[in-house]
Amino acid sequence: MLNPPELLRLIRDVPDFPKPGILFKDMTPLLADPAGLALAVELMVNPYRSSGVDIVAGAESRGFIFGIAMAQALSAGFVPVRKPGKLPAETASMEYVLEYGTDRLEIHVDGVKPGQRVLMVDDLLATGGTMQACCRLLRETGAEIAGITVLMELTELNGRAQVDEFGDVHAVLKW
Repeated sequence: MLNPPELLRLIRDVPDFPKPGILFKDMTPLLADPAGLALAVELMVNPYRSSGVDIVAGAESRGFIFGIAMAQALSAGFVPVRKPGKLPAETASMEYVLEYGTDRLEIHVDGVKPGQRVLMVDDLLATGGTMQACCRLLRETGAEIAGITVLMELTELNGRAQVDEFGDVHAVLKW
């Protein structure tokens, strides 16, 4: 079985992507490795096994990859948090600020019921803006945030500070 240092070796550094000066952490080698993927999901879900999660919500798009597997492991449902215009039925939305403008996230209004405990999932916590918007959107539906779990956290960007109000944040790998 792999351990977290072996997971680190499955994350590829891609310099100057998506723009010069950025060192992109590419998780696609981890996704292609069956043992690495299984371990990553287990390490993301384990802290929440007995926390009464009703729904796992995954942020588009890499949060979907881990979120479905985690929902299955927790015997919970899954709700996608999507970019605008991707969901076919009535949606609730949340606008948030990016370094270069604004964006918006949406969920189906009937995807989460008031009082349900939601575990928010994404692949990466960087500045925290997307995760904060996801959690605020879920909270507006009446959901309770049971926790936030990510595969990777870029600690120098202090994204955790943006989501402290929502409680527990769990990251498997940190840089």
